[in-house]
Amino acid sequence: MRTARALVFDFNGTLSHDEPVLYAIYAELFAEHGRPLTEDDYFGTLAGNTEAAIVGGWLGVEGDELAALVEGRIDRYVRRADGSTIPKALREAVRYAAARVPVAVVSGAYRREIEPVLAGAGLAESLTALVAADDVTRGKPDPEGYVQALGAFGNGLAPADVVAFEDTEAGVASARAAGLRCFAVRGTHPDERLAGADGIVDAIDVELVRSLVG
Repeated sequence: MRTARALVFDFNGTLSHDEPVLYAIYAELFAEHGRPLTEDDYFGTLAGNTEAAIVGGWLGVEGDELAALVEGRIDRYVRRADGSTIPKALREAVRYAAARVPVAVVSGAYRREIEPVLAGAGLAESLTALVAADDVTRGKPDPEGYVQALGAFGNGLAPADVVAFEDTEAGVASARAAGLRCFAVRGTHPDERLAGADGIVDAIDVELVRSLVG
């Protein structure tokens, strides 16, 4: 595989190992509104979708009611956000990459829930760009977020110069639709749902990043 000139990380479930936290929050919220959520429901059908698709689809709400519920879900996440969900090995991998190539985060999460985690993990200064749900009109699997990240990198980088890391089917589809190479990380979806990626890995560490950026 050609050397990567930039790396992009998805946030929830990829950079931040927080999908169990998200499930717990959604389960709390949905139970309060009379529609309990099981782990199979979340990981089998909801994980990786946009906030509107998850909350609006599960509870059958829209408009102002949907917006208020999404804000409530974010508030619950922010209260738990401290950086501890980004493992030490992953922090080291991001810092190793950032010393050599531009690094970005492209996420369906909102900026105010991402930034405290990055700051708590000591990674805020490692990023060239952060593209959050606030910054796009169409979430994953649409490629809009990745297209924005490519623009932020500048320096004439072609999509094929960039490698993305994702943990969901929608995320892989988004990166690939933007023309990026993509590694899927195990943990959220089974391998068969990640088959669109260029490769599937158990974890992201310095050794893997070194193999990509040198």
